[in-house]
Amino acid sequence: MEYSTLADEILRGVGGKDNVNSVVHCATRLRFKLKDTSKADAAGLKENPGVIMVVESGGQFQVVIGNHVGAVYEALVKGSALSDSGDDSGEKGSLFARAIDIISGIFTPFIGIMAASGILKGFLALALACGWMVPESGTYKVWYAASDAIFYFFPLLIGFTAGKKFGGNPFVTMMIGGAMVHPLMIAAFDAQQSGTAVEHFFGIPLIFINYASSVIPVILAAWVSCWLEKRAMKILPSALRNFITPLICLMVVVPLTFLVIGPVATWASQQLANGYQFVYHISPMIAGAFMGALWQVCVIFGLHWGLVPLMINNFSILGHDTMLPLLLPAVMGQVGAVIGVMLRAKDARTKALAGSAISAGIFGITEPAVYGINLPRRRPFIFGCAGGALGAAILGYFQTTAYSFGFANIFTFTQIIPPTGFDKTVTAAIAGTLIALVFAAMATYFFGMKEEAAAPEIIEKAKTEAVQAPRGKTLIASPMTGSCIALDQVKDPTFASGLLGKGVAIVPTTGRVVSPVNGTIASLFKTHHAIGIESDEGAEILIHVGIDTVKLDGKFFTPHVAVDAVVKQGDLLLEFDMQGIADAGYDLTTPVLVTNSDDYLDVIPAGVGQDAGEQTPLLTLLR
Repeated sequence: MEYSTLADEILRGVGGKDNVNSVVHCATRLRFKLKDTSKADAAGLKENPGVIMVVESGGQFQVVIGNHVGAVYEALVKGSALSDSGDDSGEKGSLFARAIDIISGIFTPFIGIMAASGILKGFLALALACGWMVPESGTYKVWYAASDAIFYFFPLLIGFTAGKKFGGNPFVTMMIGGAMVHPLMIAAFDAQQSGTAVEHFFGIPLIFINYASSVIPVILAAWVSCWLEKRAMKILPSALRNFITPLICLMVVVPLTFLVIGPVATWASQQLANGYQFVYHISPMIAGAFMGALWQVCVIFGLHWGLVPLMINNFSILGHDTMLPLLLPAVMGQVGAVIGVMLRAKDARTKALAGSAISAGIFGITEPAVYGINLPRRRPFIFGCAGGALGAAILGYFQTTAYSFGFANIFTFTQIIPPTGFDKTVTAAIAGTLIALVFAAMATYFFGMKEEAAAPEIIEKAKTEAVQAPRGKTLIASPMTGSCIALDQVKDPTFASGLLGKGVAIVPTTGRVVSPVNGTIASLFKTHHAIGIESDEGAEILIHVGIDTVKLDGKFFTPHVAVDAVVKQGDLLLEFDMQGIADAGYDLTTPVLVTNSDDYLDVIPAGVGQDAGEQTPLLTLLR
């Protein structure tokens, strides 16, 4: 098989089959649940030419592959007999991380058909608006049924995937979802709405709700079913388990869904939709700028899955959604940044990578653009986010709305056509998206590349010449004593990706931070865990003590300088209680970054894998 070798290399990189609890894939990523993430070789996987990036987020070890992830997944599963099922009931981790993992695990199996259905709905809306079809025609009805089936029967599909995710029998939970949209129940709902009938279950009045296209009720019902199933399996004798357990689940959970779970979940869904509408209408323009700027940041860490159910819930409760259109400028902003890189770059390899990333980005797959082109260069990614914010603010101002679910791509334009035909919101969507793309492209072309336009061999020659010419380099000393590690080994994707700048990390052995240069204190976080210094030669240096230590709110840190203080190399800046921070459960690894790395030809770490002492050479900056 074409991808069997890559699949084997990835499996070894995540620690082997025995280290994998489950694996699923979305549009571009393999999403592993690992038993022990320390056994995974993230750095080695990043070096693999078939892997774009590795991200650890939301309780998942995510390996970004690209558009052919489906083929790699098939090779992986076939060669290792892995499955995408898993029981999350005993997992550790934050509630937020577990929620993201559950959501992604439920929705990723049918993400492709869901996007395709949304696109088909958009095409039908375009056909109606242009007068190419009428709703009464057989052609329209057949295609509408094809586009609407997945959304109407959401309870069946979600019931199946939720059952797998929660570690139960997925066919039982699918049947629970089927009962929720059974024609008999829909008819009872219609009768109840007209006031012609009131149904009871053993004397208890039933509240019938149209669960077609609903999301939250069936997820909760599936969880209850799986919980009940596991306990029944422990009690029942082996000879009866296979048919008595499903019987118990159906007999108990289906009526419980109509009596309690469904009404409560539907009420919660309505409150969620109303809450979103309230926040959105406070200032649609600000909401647009916020989503346009941060959507791709959420995608990097896999956190965008937390918003997908909210969008689907809006369609289910309100019949439309204003969040989806805001994502279109965010996507096209990154595409525009790649266009700027391609136009400015001189080497053929960068141009080729940019070209393929552009084609993928137009269709909504931004990982090749973000990980392969924009994020490593930092400024293009920032300009892409800025363009997304600008364009999405325009869409927010005109309150552009989507009428079918999908994922932001060029086809989204058809999904925002109102049932009444074209209006100003469609024009605003086109204008805002074009502004995002053009702004990001122009900003990247003129301000985002700098020295990176040179071919690799020219850069290597410049590095050699810079080392030989003392005037072309600046030395940065170590601010602390400890062991040096490469930045990409830091267990925080933001630092490891180089998004904040190039540099190195130190695992400290003493609780002191001294100034690595002669300069001025540019910033001191109020939590005292990070210090910014601007050297007399113009280098902007960030020293960030520990990972996520901002959550300590200043505890265990004692600063000895203030903002705007002039310091000399070796002056004491900060002391921290190593034992206290470690006992609180925080990683002491300290990134030392040059945040204006784009002003230099390269930032070269010294002594990676070795011990460093205060004021020993740590970084060499080449101009």
